[in-house]
Amino acid sequence: MSTPEEVTNSARFSVENVGGIDEAELDISPGVTILSGKNATNRTSFLQSIMAAMGSRQATLKGDADEGRVTFEYEDEVYERTLKRAGDSVQFSGESYLDDSEVADLFAFLLETNEARQSVARGDDLRDVIMRPVDTEAIKEEIQRLETEKDDINDELATIESRKRDLPDLEQRRNSLREQIADKREELAEKEEEIDESSHDIQESRREQEKLEERLDDLRSTRSDLESLRQKIESRETSIRSLKQERSELSDELADLPETPMGDMEHLESEIERLRGKRQTLNNDISDLQSLIQYNEERLESEDYEVLGTLEDGGDETANGSVTEQLLEGDDETVVCWTCGSSVEREQIEDTVDRLQSLREEKLSDLSEIKSDLEDLKSDKREAEQKQRRREEVERKLNDVEDELEQRTEQIDSLKDQREELTDEVETLESAVEELESEDFEDILDLHREANQLEFDIDRLESDLDDVSEEIAEIEAMVERAEDLREERDELVDELTDKRTKVGQIETEAVEAFNEHMDAVLDILGYENLDRVWIERIERTVREGRRKVDKSAFELHIVRTTENGAAYEDTIDHLSESEREVVGLIFALAGYLVHDLHETVPFMLLDSLEAIDADRIAALVDYFADAADFLVIALLEEDAQALDDDYARVTTI
Repeated sequence: MSTPEEVTNSARFSVENVGGIDEAELDISPGVTILSGKNATNRTSFLQSIMAAMGSRQATLKGDADEGRVTFEYEDEVYERTLKRAGDSVQFSGESYLDDSEVADLFAFLLETNEARQSVARGDDLRDVIMRPVDTEAIKEEIQRLETEKDDINDELATIESRKRDLPDLEQRRNSLREQIADKREELAEKEEEIDESSHDIQESRREQEKLEERLDDLRSTRSDLESLRQKIESRETSIRSLKQERSELSDELADLPETPMGDMEHLESEIERLRGKRQTLNNDISDLQSLIQYNEERLESEDYEVLGTLEDGGDETANGSVTEQLLEGDDETVVCWTCGSSVEREQIEDTVDRLQSLREEKLSDLSEIKSDLEDLKSDKREAEQKQRRREEVERKLNDVEDELEQRTEQIDSLKDQREELTDEVETLESAVEELESEDFEDILDLHREANQLEFDIDRLESDLDDVSEEIAEIEAMVERAEDLREERDELVDELTDKRTKVGQIETEAVEAFNEHMDAVLDILGYENLDRVWIERIERTVREGRRKVDKSAFELHIVRTTENGAAYEDTIDHLSESEREVVGLIFALAGYLVHDLHETVPFMLLDSLEAIDADRIAALVDYFADAADFLVIALLEEDAQALDDDYARVTTI
């Protein structure tokens, strides 16, 4: 496995009233440190102190204290956590080394109650444990955002391609307009020559002619303004029709979208938090029940009723704070109950264990229902949030459309007023021209009218030409932008691929890490007839909320051989306690590696290895030695003797 960078700085801990510790100060050097001693010598308490300094909330206060403290000095920084009793719970405050210890609690702090270790023994879904630190919902939301961006780019590219197909027709239209303008200018020049020739023949009433020409110029200019005004009105009316259509579509969509008051959202969030709390409580109850059932079954199967220790010697080495440890020696039919001290029939204890198992099954069923309800609520919340976001977007667009409609309507009203004024002005000018007309000027007036019309036609054609040229320039600019859009889309596709495969990559890496290290450790530890333990990544169809989906799962395989050399697949239930502990530790190590904890968490902690024999503990510690900057292990004295003498040792806390 990859090794962390060499660390030379020691870590100093000052502890008050944590676990069973009154006061303690201890320097831990980089590398392996062995906490060696008998039971109830505060080894586990010191490991809890390290966890508290890192940011974990899984440390306990000394029974007779209301407040405890851990100070951690490392790399010129000082971190201090305070523990205060608050009723039946402990509150934590102060600055810790980690902002969030969830991943470290799962895969770095491997005490007896560590969930990654326990999940193997309980037969839990190992995939869910490995993937718990991965925010899959955030990944899904990011994928949705990227897909929306990609769709927007595709829509824009499709628009560009559509507009690009219009270019040949627009260019042909532009050429046609240029030709028409040239023809009109040529025709106008000819008319102006005719007007000049006719003007030479008319010498009388020059003043009337000049006045008439002035009125004709005014008439031409006013008619041109009137035509331009009519085109503007037509354009605005077209825009208003389009806006009204958009408003109607948005109003229909808004009517179909439900309102989501804040109270509904708060209710969903509150219900989700309540179910999460209930799920956590059930998980804890199931874990406690499993530990209790397993312990009693092992004692009954082994028929070992010797007292392993008195209740007064319990200390902080007991599991889950439970004092259900010991049996007193009895005969085959009657035993002394290790919980109440009275003599009872063995069948009574077996019946109690059966009831505990039934209770655990009921709680597992409750847990499954809660998980299903939780997924339904999460789905409802996501759907409500999406509809609320869409409703807000539609309302915003609808307001924008209403504002634009109001603005365009006001513009049309203003333009119509101007059109009415220009129409009156044209009628006035036409009346003035008619008054000035005479038979002598009839021919030249016709020529002026034709010239005016030609000039008006030229103005209109030039306006059309400007519009077409502007549209061509706009399309050409869009075509130039298309290449940038394609590059941006390619980047989004790459990012989408990365996001879509991220979860699968983590799952694959976790399976490969577990299988690789499990094979190596089994070779080193040499368990008889245990050939291989490995995880297979499979796809299962499961119910998620109201629908069925394909979901990844980790399936644990155990391969043994018979005395005749025949291989067969076994189950986790048939593993010895030693084998089960080793599998749990290697699974935790796989999580540690796949989440790169060596880069963020300097400490890995090991405890409760008594089920493994001393020589195998020594080999296991050697294997784990390079995983973290600091590897701290709590061991009994007899187990610690088998480890390398070069490892640092602490015998008094």
